[in-house]
Amino acid sequence: MKIAIGNDHGAYELKFEIMKYVEELGHEVINFGVDSAESVDYPAQGLKVANAVISGEADLGIALCGTGVGISMACNKVKGIRAVVCSEPFSAKMSREHNNANILCMGGRVVGPELGKMIVKEWLNAEFQGGRHQRRVNQIMEIEETGTLK
Repeated sequence: MKIAIGNDHGAYELKFEIMKYVEELGHEVINFGVDSAESVDYPAQGLKVANAVISGEADLGIALCGTGVGISMACNKVKGIRAVVCSEPFSAKMSREHNNANILCMGGRVVGPELGKMIVKEWLNAEFQGGRHQRRVNQIMEIEETGTLK
């Protein structure tokens, strides 16, 4: 798979660890992030990852900022993106299996490198289960499209 990774200054160190790990798992990484602690705006970094996923340039995305929260909010403004903030592996796995999350967000000031790798592994290895979960994902997309549910 091709995995888009983007980050702001609050997570550049975690990005290096996660990029290396994703490559060790056999995936291709597309780096949209920054490589230093010089301040940048996380919405722009999240948008790069979200656009890569929506366009098909990447299969999935990983977006990192200080907490993972701000960049997830930015990613989720792009139609079709289902970004999730995770700080532990179980939620990461369930976000793929039940919610078909297409961007994983983490915080460089919240998650250390080893925990981050566990989260990424569970998230990448999980597969959407469909069935009743598809109905709920469809409802999320309907809210995104119309602002309401029928």
